[in-house]
Amino acid sequence: MDMAITVTQLNRYIKTLLEGNPQLSYVTVSGELSNYKQHTSGHCYMTLKDETSAIRAVMFKSAADKLRFLPENGTKVIAKGKISVYERDGQYQLYISSMQPDGVGALFVAFEQLKKKLEQLGYFEDENKKPIPKFPHTIGVITSPTGAAVRDIVNVATRRYPLAEIVVFPVLVQGEGAAKQIADAIDYFNTKNAADVLIVGRGGGSIEELWAFNEEVVAHSIYRSSIPVISAVGHETDFTIADFVADLRAPTPSAAAELAAPSKEELMELLRQNYRRMYYSLTKTIQNRREILARFAMRTPMDTIDQLRILTDNTVKYMINATTAVLDARSKRLAVAASALGALSPLGVLERGYSVAQKDKKIIRSVKQVTTGDEISLKLIDGDVLCEVKS
Repeated sequence: MDMAITVTQLNRYIKTLLEGNPQLSYVTVSGELSNYKQHTSGHCYMTLKDETSAIRAVMFKSAADKLRFLPENGTKVIAKGKISVYERDGQYQLYISSMQPDGVGALFVAFEQLKKKLEQLGYFEDENKKPIPKFPHTIGVITSPTGAAVRDIVNVATRRYPLAEIVVFPVLVQGEGAAKQIADAIDYFNTKNAADVLIVGRGGGSIEELWAFNEEVVAHSIYRSSIPVISAVGHETDFTIADFVADLRAPTPSAAAELAAPSKEELMELLRQNYRRMYYSLTKTIQNRREILARFAMRTPMDTIDQLRILTDNTVKYMINATTAVLDARSKRLAVAASALGALSPLGVLERGYSVAQKDKKIIRSVKQVTTGDEISLKLIDGDVLCEVKS
């Protein structure tokens, strides 16, 4: 009786056979994606199918990170990889190392998918664009340290605006790791606040050579940059994702330098405008001060004295008139009072022909107060008369 083997041993044996087959160690398979799912780990699981058959497939995170398009169910793709067995389930499947759309260029599909995604997120809206500073103190340049692009940018910017400092941050502009270096450079300038404006670009090339500027990581760094970014990828007609997200697009590196650095003529014109404004303002101020001084000069000390004299005369006249009016009123009241007193005065009675009889300087009010032979005096208006009582 033959010796039994375990399921694990069987699956492992089949796996060895498949992986040892040179025709299955590297295969290219075309099919339609279905049941596509990306796990939180970054691994992607899917099924490739055609009209009659299907095969399970897996793409690990290291390969999925290199995809240049967003896989979707129903998309026809060309997948490259190896055939092996998942020992636990005894399921043979395709382990994908690279994948691209079938029939349409993978880069074009990736470009359109990312463009649509970022457009929906508002990355291209004009309201999010930051203005380029008119006279920057520092211009940051993110590009390859070799090649025509960096020379063109530095030469043009220095010629036009020698007052600005040019800071070149060298990065890869194509190939593996280029997109991350570009994004990290943008983040560096923002973290250090090391520039007033950034130029990000290269000197042109094929779509594959420009692809770093179509990567999502670069788009994110440009969008969140607080420093204005000018894209300069070196294509007059073709746009990259970086061009859409940047605050300003330049068709060439030289044009980017012209946009970032004002010319000396522009600076001189600005100085002339400021001079004219200052001259006009100063002239106007001097004219106003002269008019004020002229008005003061017309007012001599004698004018002031005359004005004070007139004011004093008017005040004195007012006081005299007011005093006279008060005295007249008091005089009238006094006359009335005097008239009333005169009516009650004894002198008034004497003036009317009456006299006052007195005995021993006492007024005689009755005949009973005197006897025959008494001496009495009569007080008249103009003197006294001494009399003797006869009867």
